[in-house]
Amino acid sequence: MVELTNGNRDDFGEINDGKFVFNTDTNVTSIGYNAFFKCTALTSVTIPESVTSIGSYAFENCTGLTSVTIEKGVESIGNGAFSNCIALTSVTIPESVTSIGYGAFENCTGLTSITISKGVTSIGNGAFSNCTSLTSVIIQESVTSIGNYAFENCTSLTSVIIPSSVTSIGSYAFNGCISLSSIEIPNSVTSIGNYAFYGCKALTSVKIPEGVTSIGDYVFKNCTALTSVKIPNGVRFIGNDAFCNCTELRSVTIPSSVTSIGDGAFKNCIALRSVTILNSAISIGEGAFQGCINLDKNTKDLLKIYT
Repeated sequence: MVELTNGNRDDFGEINDGKFVFNTDTNVTSIGYNAFFKCTALTSVTIPESVTSIGSYAFENCTGLTSVTIEKGVESIGNGAFSNCIALTSVTIPESVTSIGYGAFENCTGLTSITISKGVTSIGNGAFSNCTSLTSVIIQESVTSIGNYAFENCTSLTSVIIPSSVTSIGSYAFNGCISLSSIEIPNSVTSIGNYAFYGCKALTSVKIPEGVTSIGDYVFKNCTALTSVKIPNGVRFIGNDAFCNCTELRSVTIPSSVTSIGDGAFKNCIALRSVTILNSAISIGEGAFQGCINLDKNTKDLLKIYT
C-alpha cells in the first residue's frame, strides 16, 4: 500500500491554482488520515483510479474545496472524510465505492445534490447530517441500510425515494428535515429507528411498510402537516410519542396485530376525530390520546383518555 499522508503529500503532487495535481506516475493507493486536513487553499481535487480508500478526515475542514471528482477505483470513504467542506456543492460517488463512513460529508452546508451510485451497500451514521442546502438525493438499489442520523437536519431536502434494497432506516435518520414533504418507504424495510422522521414538519402522508413490526419512540413526533398514516397489519407495537403533536392527523386505524400503544403516542393530535382499534385486548399507555380534543366523549371513555 502506498499512502499519501499529511507529512508526505508534496511527494505525490502539488497544489496549483487551488487544484491538487497528482504526479503523472502516481502509484498512491490510499489517502490517509488527515492528509489534507484544514487545507484551506485547496479548491478542487480529482482522486485517481489507483486510490482504493479515502481515509478518515482526509479532507476535513477544507473550507475552500468546491469540486471533488472521485474516480472509479475508490472502495471506501472514511469517517469524516469531507466533513465541514462548506463550499462543496455536489458529489458523485462511483460504483466502486461500497461504504460511506460515519459523518463522511457532515456539515457540508453548500452541498446541494448527491448521487450514490450502485455499489454502496450502507450509508454510515451521520454521513450527510447538517447538509442544510441538500435538496436532492439519489440512492441506488444496492443500499441495504441508512444509518443513524444519516440525513439529520438536511433542512432543504424535499423528497427521498428509498430503493427496495433497503431493509433498515436508522434512528434520527431524517430527524429535522423540515422541508421533507414526500417519502416513499418500500416494503423491504423492516426496521424504522426511534426519531427517524421527528420534526419533519412538511410531511403530509406516510405508509408504513408491511414488514415493519414496531413503530419506534418519537418516530413521527412533531410532523405537524401529517394528515394520514397507514399502519399495516403486522405492526405489534406503537412507541411512546410516536405521533405526538401531529396536529393535522384526522383519522387512524389500529390493526388487530397491535398489542400495545405507548405513552403519549397520539398526544395532542388535535384534529384527530376518528380512531378505530381492531384489537379489544390492546394495552394503551398513559396519555396516549391526551389532548385529542375533537374525539367524541364515548371514544374518549373507551380509550381511557383523561384531558
